[in-house]
Formats: sequence, C-alpha cells, structure tokens
Amino acid sequence: MKIQYNISLKPYNTFGIDATANEFVEITTIDELIVLVSTFNFSSRKILVVGGGSNLLLTKDFDGMVIKNSIKGIEMINEDENHIWVKAMGGEIWHEFVLYCIEKGFGGIENLSLIPGCVGAAPMQNIGAYGVEIKDTFSSLDAVEIETGNMVTFNNSDCKFGYRESIFKNEAKGKYIIVSVTFCLNKHPNFNITYGAIQQTLDKNGVKDISVKAISDAVIEIRTSKLPNPKVLGNAGSFFKNPEISNTEFEKLKLQFPNIVGYPTLNGNTKLAAGWLIEQCGWKGKKVGNTGAHKDQALVLVNYGGASGNEIWQLAMDIQHSVKEKFGITINPEVNIV
Repeated sequence: MKIQYNISLKPYNTFGIDATANEFVEITTIDELIVLVSTFNFSSRKILVVGGGSNLLLTKDFDGMVIKNSIKGIEMINEDENHIWVKAMGGEIWHEFVLYCIEKGFGGIENLSLIPGCVGAAPMQNIGAYGVEIKDTFSSLDAVEIETGNMVTFNNSDCKFGYRESIFKNEAKGKYIIVSVTFCLNKHPNFNITYGAIQQTLDKNGVKDISVKAISDAVIEIRTSKLPNPKVLGNAGSFFKNPEISNTEFEKLKLQFPNIVGYPTLNGNTKLAAGWLIEQCGWKGKKVGNTGAHKDQALVLVNYGGASGNEIWQLAMDIQHSVKEKFGITINPEVNIV
C-alpha cells in the first residue's frame, strides 16, 4: 500500500476527465483497507472510493484522498438444492463476475451483462437492466465502516434498495467502503426475456434453447449496438434515471404526445423512457463543444476528447432544462457528480 500525491484520475473514470487527486492509494486486501482507515483521520479528510469509475463525473480536482478498490476474489460459500450463494470481492470487474457465473450455469444476473464498473459499486447504485436489478439476487454485503474500521454486514432490507438507489447514496453515503457482495443465484434459472429487445434478438439469432449464456449473449449484442465503448469514447453509460410519474399524469401526457414511451411499474405508476424524452428535445447526436448526446442513444452523454467535467455537467443541465420545459418532467442524473 503506497500513498501517491497529485495523481491524474483520467485512467480511473470512464468519462476520461483529467482531474487530479491530492492523494491516491490502491487497496488490494481488506487488511490494507483496515490499516488505512485506522492510520488516517477520515473525519477531517475528504475521501472518494473508486472501482471502475464508470458512474462518476469529475467536475474539479479532488482535494482529498482517492481510494481505488482493487480487492479481488470470488468464492462459492453456500448452496442448497435450488440456490447457490456466491461472494465476490468489491474490486472484481462486474462483467467478468457475470461471465464467471454464466460459465457455472448460475442464473439471475445474466441480464446485467456488460454493465461497466466493479462489484463493490453494484449495490450502491442498485444497478439494473432489461427487467432485472441487483436487489433481485442480492443476499448481503460486507463493508468497512470508515469512522471505526469495523466490518459491518448489510442484508437486503438494510440496503433500502430503490430505483438506482440504496442507503449508500443517502444516509450512509461516504460512511462505508464495500469490500464484498454475496449473491443468491439460481441453479434452475427462471429466464427474464420480456424486457427490451431480448426476445427479438434471440429470435433473430435462431436461439431455440434458452439459457443464461444465450440471454447474456443477446444482452451483450444489444448493448454493443446501442452504447459506445467507454474505452473508445468517454461516457458513463446512462446519465439520467428514467423518471416515474403517476398513471394519471401519463395519460395526460399521451393526449399531447401520443407516441410517448412508458412502462408500468410494480407500484402502479408509469416509468418514462428518459432517452425518448431527450431525443424529442433534439439532443440525440447533437454535439456541444467537446461533448454531446450520443448518436445512437440520447441517454448517454459523451466526451469526444478534451471535455472538462463542467462542460459535460453544463450539457446535462441544459438537457434537463429542455425536457422540463417541453414535458414538465424533471429527469435526474444517476451518475455521481464530484
């Protein structure tokens, strides 16, 4: 464990923003993390924990310590006739963990293939795609409490999961560093292929025998066709959350915008497609300086090269304003703004 000073964070965020951290340290074991927490007084020091840096927009230099979570490891810790519990350390690449489970035939997270980032960030954001969210298979997580250095376990209800929400984005924000996450996966999977274009892609590819791998392959194909590779074009995936409104509001909007895209939710509301709203405001494919909304998916804001975090944030605010003005709907970022 080595503390580095005045380090560029460009390699550590998928937007490719060239901000600087006063201090930077990479952690590879839980013991290193506990030593770090017990050595430094984090009550008076800013910290930022990064994994893959895929849900992060840096708008300025960071005048504190950036902790890179690189703790690795995957193990199967329990099983019964129908389920298996798999623990992954926080620094594991999320997609590599998904592929590991698919190779074993474990079901439940195949719809979450190719989502960028690390395992430790997954429950913070309650990541989701194609009708599946982390909370559906989440069993527990272990985290180091920054104030005390103690290990704390959170179960599913403790995490207060919501749509792209958890306790770690609200009252527990900045208080814990997640070191491992345990998932309860299915030995006899129930496939979810009704959301998005999964069924159409399976049909197009002539897939007759549905499997976790077939679904994962379909999701990878869909995501690759719609979303830019952050290694090629800086982005953080979907920048905004899909807004949720009442069915009454949705019916009123349909009178004015008959083609508006919405999906029923389990709580009886309607979730609108933020990408559709943004596209209707003319942002899809539009460039503003060194940034813009992607040509294939308006929900993805991109860095065409050399953009500052503030440029991207200004674009986001302009998009937010235009959607509010046209539809009376507020779209909120799901990306962490620093």
